[in-house]
Parts: sequence; C-alpha cells; structure tokens
Amino acid sequence: MQDIKINAVSIAERFMKYVKIDTQSDASSPTTPSTAKQKNLGKILAQELLELGLSDSHLDEYGYVYATIPSTTDKKVPVICFCSHMDTSPDSSGENVKPIIHKNYQGEDLVLPDDHNVVLRFSEHKDLKNQIGHDIITASGTTLLGADNKAGVAEIMEAATYLVQNPQIKHGTIKILFTPDEEIGRGVDKVNLAKLGAEFAYTIDGETLGSIEDETFSADGAKLVINGVSAHPGFAKGKMESAIKILADVISALPKDRLSAESTSQKEGFIHPVGMNGTAEQAEASFILRDFDNELLKAHGETLEGIVKEVMKAYPKSTYTLTIKEQYRNMKEVLDKYPQIMANGIEALKRAGLNPITRSIRGGTDGSRLSFMGLPCPNIFTGGHAFHGKQEWVAVQDMVKSVETIVHLAQVWEENA
Repeated sequence: MQDIKINAVSIAERFMKYVKIDTQSDASSPTTPSTAKQKNLGKILAQELLELGLSDSHLDEYGYVYATIPSTTDKKVPVICFCSHMDTSPDSSGENVKPIIHKNYQGEDLVLPDDHNVVLRFSEHKDLKNQIGHDIITASGTTLLGADNKAGVAEIMEAATYLVQNPQIKHGTIKILFTPDEEIGRGVDKVNLAKLGAEFAYTIDGETLGSIEDETFSADGAKLVINGVSAHPGFAKGKMESAIKILADVISALPKDRLSAESTSQKEGFIHPVGMNGTAEQAEASFILRDFDNELLKAHGETLEGIVKEVMKAYPKSTYTLTIKEQYRNMKEVLDKYPQIMANGIEALKRAGLNPITRSIRGGTDGSRLSFMGLPCPNIFTGGHAFHGKQEWVAVQDMVKSVETIVHLAQVWEENA
C-alpha cells in the first residue's frame, strides 16, 4: 500500500483561494448556471487542471468542469468519478468572504472579528472537541465560509495533483466533475454523462470526518398559489378576502411539534416553507417536502393539501392551486444494487486511518440525482460543519484526511479490479 503524505499548507491555501470567489447560486434565475459568477471559479479550476497536464480539462457553456486523470495500470478498472459543486448557498452572503485560520485550536469559543455576535461556541459545535491542536478555518463573521462545497472542490483538486505527481500509484481512469447550482437543486440538470464516461462516482460533499453516506432524503417541491378577493381597504368590509392573510393562516396551521424542520431529526421527514410573497389579490409560497420513505413523502403532500383545504373553508370566494413536483429520490434504492461502491469507500476510509461512519443525509447531494440517472454515487466527508451560515467552519487536518481517502479510493478500485 502506497504511503500517502498530503501537504496541509497546500490544501489550506487552495481552499482559501477558492472561497474568496463568490459563487452563490440563485433559485429565481432561469439560466444554467443560475449566476454567471459561478463560471469565474470554473475557469480557474479548468485552467489549473490543464496546467496539471489533464489535456481534456474544460469549462462548458453550462458551467460544468470536466477533466480526466489517465490510468496508470494495465488492468481493466471501472472508470470512477469524483464530483463536487462550486456554488454556495443563497441562505447567507457569499460575497467578499474573508477566510481566517485559527491555528492550534485549544477548545476556546471562536469570536469572529467582523461581527462579535457570531461566535463558534465549544459547547454548541460538538465536533470541536475532536479538533484540539488542529487548525480551524472560518469566515470573518459577515458571510458564510463556503466549505459547502469548496472544501470538496479543493480536496478533489489536491488529490488530482497528488495522483498526477505520483504516477507510481496504480489506479484506473479517473474523471473529475465540478457542477454549478447544486444548492438550488439543479446541479446535474445539464450534465453530460456520456461525455463524462464514468461507471461509478463519489460526491465529496459530506460533513464529519470518516463519514460515508449512501442514503438521502427523497424530496419534492411544492408551490401554493392563493387567489384572494381584492377590494379598496377603505370599503373592504364583507368583500375582501386577502390572499396574504389566507396564506398566513396556512403557514400558521402547519404542524409545529412534528413534520417541521425545527422539530425533526434522524429519519423523520418534514414540510418546510422556504419562501413567500404576494398581494391581497394573489399570494404564493414555496415548500420543500422531505422524507426517507417515498410513501411517507407522498403523505406529507396530502397533509399539506389537507391543511390548505381546511383553511380555505373560511374564505368561500377564494381559490387555490397546489403543485407538487419531484426533486430527487433516496439514492439508497440504487446504491444497494452495487455493494462494491460502498465497500471500496469504507476500505479507503480505513486505509486513511479512520473509523468509517455510514450515515444517512438529512438533505440531498448531486449524487442523489446522478444515481437515478445511471451513475451510482454515494457521498464522502469533507470535514466541513455548520453549512449555509456565518458559523461555517472546517479543520485543515480533516481536509487532509479527505484527500487521503480519495487517493486511497483510487488505489482500492485498481486493486479490486
């Protein structure tokens, strides 16, 4: 087994370079990518891969980066792909990110300098207890960090660099894929799987050190439109049925002690409003519906419509439309058919000196949809934590272990071919 030594300084510098590039996606945009600025990072990645010697590296018109690391073995090895997304969440600003390294962390609360109200408390971030002596990277307090998923991007890039610079490591053909718009559920809308040419894949988009995930939520999106009755507010008595107030009643009637994002954990699903706007005449809201069980997911949609119908009884002159669309499905349905994918991933984690943790994701990744598109794709940790907010952080040493895992995984597939 090849001894692997990853440069911690290199991965940290690479990551901090990438997070400074604003790549927030925008769900309201109809284009792919949803924001042109995502291509700014894509151009840099494609050029770095070209400079590494990967001659087919390129950024396509839709904002996807493709590249190939050639095989170093005579054996016939399945082509595997490592995938991460370049965009960051619209939930918190990603503009002017200022990454900070807190070296040799000793268990203290981390007060971020640009907003002293943003504090990473040792008591609230359970994994900080495993980071004593490590180097923690945060943002400065006014933005998210972007570890989701620029940690994964940096780790794949560092692993690619290591493999190219160490051709004595035996591995099959490896494909690299960086996607836009994952955070808004459109990460693989325009991916060209025929061009990619991979048989199996791994997203590097997880969280805790040592985790590998083969199960995600199944997900639907719902749009509710209320058509109320508008009237001049000075003469509205007995006439107006405000769509805004009707919608407020619907939101208020949603379960609070169950079926809500705030009250569920582990394998429990939910109905979660994510946006609303309108006028007295018409108002609309968007929801996400989530569960690990497809039948329960369907039931959540029925529950939502039942609540709407009950509320509408008080507004006989008003109408509604509720549209529910599939977003993605639990990738475990596909991955269970290819046990070698998880087995090889677990072996790679062990070779990196880690205790493998098989988990379910209360969310989704590009791998959710890729699996159902014919590219089975579990998810491997990045070391990032507290995604989508100003307290987001990652430990440099955990990122090193993610890079080691990727390199070991390339070897494991070659050995088992």
